[in-house]
Amino acid sequence: MRVLVIGSGGREHALCRSLAADSQVTDVHCAPGNAGIAQVATLHPVIPTDPVAVSRLATELEVDLVVVGPEAPLVAGVADAVRAAGIPCFGPSAEASRIEGSKAFAKDVMLAAGVPTARSRTCVTPEEATAALAEFGTPYVVKDDGLAAGKGVVVTDDRDEALRHAASCERVVIEEFLDGPEVSLFALCDGSTAVPLQPAQDHKRAYDGDKGPNTGGMGAYTPLPWAPEDLTRRVMAETVIPTVTELARRGTPYTGVLFVGLALTARGPKVIEFNARFGDPETQVVLDRLETPLGGLLLACADGALAGFGPLSWRAGAAVTVVVAAENYPADPVKGDVIEGLSEVGGDAYVLHSGTASDGDRTVSAGGRVLSVVGTGPDMAAARTAAYEGVGRIRMRGSHHRTDIAGGTMLSGTGPGDSPAAHAASHGTRDA
Repeated sequence: MRVLVIGSGGREHALCRSLAADSQVTDVHCAPGNAGIAQVATLHPVIPTDPVAVSRLATELEVDLVVVGPEAPLVAGVADAVRAAGIPCFGPSAEASRIEGSKAFAKDVMLAAGVPTARSRTCVTPEEATAALAEFGTPYVVKDDGLAAGKGVVVTDDRDEALRHAASCERVVIEEFLDGPEVSLFALCDGSTAVPLQPAQDHKRAYDGDKGPNTGGMGAYTPLPWAPEDLTRRVMAETVIPTVTELARRGTPYTGVLFVGLALTARGPKVIEFNARFGDPETQVVLDRLETPLGGLLLACADGALAGFGPLSWRAGAAVTVVVAAENYPADPVKGDVIEGLSEVGGDAYVLHSGTASDGDRTVSAGGRVLSVVGTGPDMAAARTAAYEGVGRIRMRGSHHRTDIAGGTMLSGTGPGDSPAAHAASHGTRDA
């Protein structure tokens, strides 16, 4: 099997790494990729959001499967173009990708499917926004209806700030605040059937103790020892299957991964948001634990053959990933700094590249979140130790990372998600 992965971040490096380890996969290609992905895949220059360019490349490479990583290419219709070229594609159509591309569309689907989520109003005028804020009260949750590059959500107690954000958007969704710890669950879908992956939790704030500005994610871990035992079963029954069924009923079958962002409220799990692709950095730890070969699994989704694929298998133990970010991230990250020590990371840890580039024989930073260091072990403590030992071997001027991923109160489920600030982080910065 020849596979082409579209994207250039840590999520795509994790996908390419897992695909390269699959004995059924003979060649892994990635477009455009990064310096780390180049170690496990052949890179190709392409504009990821150009459907014609991506489908042409897939045809020229004669690949058997295309896996679309980021949300922007999906919303732009890349998966549609690839399928039109006769090539199986893992990733929803442009219409189905509106589950992430439009908050209002997602809320409409959830309402029709009976999915547990926050009460909300879609607003286009200042008067509508004012009324909605008064209806739901503080903390105010205001979401730009469309993709907003990680800057589309405000959660605040300041009514004027909420109104200013609403006024800056063409259309917004205003909803009630959901309290409780947050969980990410990925479900693989083939249009009619869905299979869950292992839940994970990520941490969105820049600094220890869930402080500082929002980011695209500073670390993640799996499994979740504090989560309810029936969480996955319940979310599949109450959320994923009804959503997939509703989308199919509308004539837009969902093929790809449905990323369910959840708040574990006192009234049970409720959906904060849907995403149309794997999350970053959760993918890094979830795929590390997946023992089932990834290539055949994703192809079964693309071919509508998931029902006959068989149960998934998982490695015992735990995985923790810690993100190493560039100086001044997330505001205006410094790029071009030399990264040293990558070859020194080993044992139970390894490095996945998120924002890197090659400069001759050197690897340099080329984004805000630069690296993800993944640690594994028989338990969470061992995995966490391995991850941080790996981080300690990396040298990059001005870099910073959190030191509390999967530690302390995080494992009790009282970390991210229990404050308005944390809620804002998860709502709008999945991949910034």
